[in-house]
Amino acid sequence: MPAASPVIVLASRSPRRVELLTQLLAPLSLSFEIDPADIDESPHVGESPTEYVRRCAMEKALVVSKRRHKLEPDGDVLVIGADTTIDLDGHIIGQPVDLNEAAVMLRRLSGRSHQVHTAVWVQRGDRQAGGIATAVVTMGPLPPELLTWYLGTGESIGKAGAYAAQGHGSALVRRIEGDLNTVIGLPIGLVGDLVARVGVSWKPGA
Repeated sequence: MPAASPVIVLASRSPRRVELLTQLLAPLSLSFEIDPADIDESPHVGESPTEYVRRCAMEKALVVSKRRHKLEPDGDVLVIGADTTIDLDGHIIGQPVDLNEAAVMLRRLSGRSHQVHTAVWVQRGDRQAGGIATAVVTMGPLPPELLTWYLGTGESIGKAGAYAAQGHGSALVRRIEGDLNTVIGLPIGLVGDLVARVGVSWKPGA
């Protein structure tokens, strides 16, 4: 790692992303700041799930990067933006606004496979890089009693698709094809590849 490493900023307040980035950076004795972008995450008309998730990740990183540049024009800051969405037959399924909407989402996913896309965008000054990781999740059938139980955990709110595969929602999931971290919200392998493209190495001893 270069002696003068950039300030690392996560443009998200997601506890899952905070935890995953901590797991990645702690062994390297690196820390990071949390600076949520709070952008409008409404899908655009005609936007595909991958277009949507890439745009949101990019906008989060750009908003925070510009904000940091105004505060410290000469600072070396690496901003990480990420966004996750559910893709069911080409339709975007985002976060539910309440438990009623969560129930509707989960009924749509019941007994079916869907894709989970997590986009990551890194911004370091004028240098930038982005990518998307995708996993396939197969949900088991959700009988009313199981759905009622899961909604009662309160875990649905704030989660794309109204479930958390790493939490109580694991009881709903039959199979995951791909990286679980993609489903959780931050594919750390992709993050490492992208930061390398803007001149930062997070390999031990680098």
